[in-house]
Amino acid sequence: MPDETTAGPPDGQPLSLWLATAAATGFQELRGTVDVDVAVIGGGVAGLTAALALKRSGRSVAVLEAGRVGTGVTGHTTGKVTSLQRLAYTDLQRSRGVSAARIYGLANQAAVEYIAGVVAAEDISCGFRRVSNYTFAAGQDALPQVRAEAELAATLGLPATFTADVPLPFSVAGAVRFDGQAQIHAVQYLQGLAGRVDGDGSYVFERTRALELSEGTPVTVAAGNGTILARDAIVATNVPFGDHGRFEELCRPHRSYIIAAPVGIPPLDATFISADEPMRSLLTVGLNGVTYLLVGGEGHPASEQADPAPRHASLAQYARSQFGAGSVAYRWSTQDAMPQDGLPYVGPLNPDSRHAFVITGLRKWGLTNGTAAALMLADLLNGTPNEWAALFDSNRAGSRQAAPSGAPAAAPAAAPAGTADPASRGGSAGQPADLGPGDGTVLESDGTSTACYRDPGGHLHAVSAICTHLGCTVGFNRSERTWDCPCHGSRFDVDGKVIQGPATEDLAQRPAPREAAP
Repeated sequence: MPDETTAGPPDGQPLSLWLATAAATGFQELRGTVDVDVAVIGGGVAGLTAALALKRSGRSVAVLEAGRVGTGVTGHTTGKVTSLQRLAYTDLQRSRGVSAARIYGLANQAAVEYIAGVVAAEDISCGFRRVSNYTFAAGQDALPQVRAEAELAATLGLPATFTADVPLPFSVAGAVRFDGQAQIHAVQYLQGLAGRVDGDGSYVFERTRALELSEGTPVTVAAGNGTILARDAIVATNVPFGDHGRFEELCRPHRSYIIAAPVGIPPLDATFISADEPMRSLLTVGLNGVTYLLVGGEGHPASEQADPAPRHASLAQYARSQFGAGSVAYRWSTQDAMPQDGLPYVGPLNPDSRHAFVITGLRKWGLTNGTAAALMLADLLNGTPNEWAALFDSNRAGSRQAAPSGAPAAAPAAAPAGTADPASRGGSAGQPADLGPGDGTVLESDGTSTACYRDPGGHLHAVSAICTHLGCTVGFNRSERTWDCPCHGSRFDVDGKVIQGPATEDLAQRPAPREAAP
């Protein structure tokens, strides 16, 4: 099954620790027509968990992954497997009530145990280990919030205690601790799931981007070189497509950043996140004889199009000052769908859907939320009652009205205020000759916007600067060498190929602008 292709993101995009230390995969590309019970679009934790659960129940499944398994959002996670998610329960109790907070917590805690069970039963080598997870108050200001979260979580039946004994190398005021949590090598876990799904009448297809979903009898999922026919389909692509734009209104793309740097200590039996601002997420992992400290944070709405370089630098400085960490070995970013009401959306893709379903809005805790969501849909497709499903229902109040096809109400016609100049993230070149190696900008000529990038070898690459989703103008992300859309978070590599949706079509190729002779 495997070929010689290495796991990893498109050229120029920083590599996560998980992708850099995972073996290659080589699942086949879809060609021709395949009939299965369930088509699953997306090879991340939600899609692969659903696929394996359905296969275990006797269904045949086909997973379509646009890139390689694990190279999407899940491959850029921290690796935390936990039901303690900063101050989530206080927030949910305030906005949705104590019953909602309890159901959310029990679903996520069940996901922790489900992952542990799958790792053991399927013998997946992914560095799974039990740890305690802490939300800590660095100073006195956040301490009341941490105490309240601990008290609330304990009343909800979660493994919560308040403690002043926090195993960090610097002083903190106190923390809520959840025992019996876990951490994993996220990409190795996904590869293990994929290996158990593929075979015996079920399939994992890589390098197979789903382009169209038609709900009928059967459901048809069209890709570049093939078609899946199925009774049901699950869209688990972080930002869905085929939904008439409704989830672009209900979720907002949010970016955050992670660095990994070596530290001279054994891996801690704990993971951490701060209640204070700026938020810092912490985890240690031992790989190939080296202990790495992962520090995450510096998040912002994707529409802000911030330069990643100073954000990574801020995380690196924290790692040095608080842990004595060495030089950054890996740096990366991730982009998540944040639901407007704080809860993931799980259920019918559209209000009138009967055989197409969605998982989205995992609010940066995808390993557990994605697992819980996958189990809900597996139960739904198998006709099994699920006590969590109503809370996460994609048709719950406030999400029933679909936006008009092709024109979500919140979609601006151009970049939002403050991001209208795409060149502000990359170079400020007025002509192609002004572009240095590794730099890019958007050039305007005769009413046409062209995204131009000069590679390290000096060659000029040119594509349309108009996002194929809804026509916003992309901007250049110099640190990651990508073209990013500020409106709905679509991302493209320097040659215009889609990295992340909701866009499904590449940026159109353009002739390289003529350069003046020296």
